[in-house]
Amino acid sequence: MSSDDQRHVTAFLEMMAAERGAATNTLDAYRRDLADYLAFLDRSDASVTAAEKADVSRYLSELSVAGLKPASRGRRLSAVRQLYRFLEAEGAVRESPADGIAGPGKGRPLPKTLSVDEVDRLIEAASHATDGLSGRDLVRAVRHHCLLEMLYATGLRVSELVSLPRSVLKGDPRLLTIRGKGGRERLVPLNSKARTALDRYLALGSQPEDGVAAVVATRYLFPSRAEEGHLTRQRFAQDLKETAVAAGIDADRVSPHVLRHAFASHLLDRGADLRTVQSLLGHADISTTEIYTHVLEERLKRLVTEHHPLAKDGS
Repeated sequence: MSSDDQRHVTAFLEMMAAERGAATNTLDAYRRDLADYLAFLDRSDASVTAAEKADVSRYLSELSVAGLKPASRGRRLSAVRQLYRFLEAEGAVRESPADGIAGPGKGRPLPKTLSVDEVDRLIEAASHATDGLSGRDLVRAVRHHCLLEMLYATGLRVSELVSLPRSVLKGDPRLLTIRGKGGRERLVPLNSKARTALDRYLALGSQPEDGVAAVVATRYLFPSRAEEGHLTRQRFAQDLKETAVAAGIDADRVSPHVLRHAFASHLLDRGADLRTVQSLLGHADISTTEIYTHVLEERLKRLVTEHHPLAKDGS
């Protein structure tokens, strides 16, 4: 491969690290995928900046013939697209040859999610589970209700949620500063219901009927005797499945990650744009957030059906 091609890829990776805070594993994946693309161009006597749509199409065909799975081919195409978007912005190419290239027929599966009603039932079941309890049982139930409200309100990764430092409470109570993958920080709003649940959790032990001492301020917001020092993802996931059963929902359909998907899907369905959801979820690359485009497509179809004059009365 030419030194110019390698230089372009290196500049792209440096941008991903410096401007987007891409994690080491993400950068390694891009490096491997783009090295494969550069090797193809070298075999074809082409270069990154001189490649045409036909070259990118042949590359995808070669991957298919080689037996690469659709998901892997889609990832390679995403890496190539991201590279050319960078080169367009830098003025190295006038137009990306990857634009308009269709991805593999079988892309990433649609994320599993829950309806708004199902999430409401989950939260209501968690809230009711705190009734009539005291002592450690009360602490566990109130904590779980708090975690559930916060998860659906913020769309945090479960690892981010259970390991929240107590210092996150400093500053504006309506916002949380989250340090996510690659050390990237983002601001996430906390709605009133989640804040109320959090305040109740923090106030445990302030009333005699609680039957427990006040929660001791530690490094973590949700401390535990576990080795990590905070509530584990496994413990929260297990409690969540128990809540699903109480809410009359198949426990196999419910997990912390499913609630993260529900957060994103419900936001998009109610008018949020993809870039906003990308920021809230902490995705470094918009292509990761694009798994939710089916929600946007359904919303557009619904808008046309409900509001276009030609869609009225079966016309």
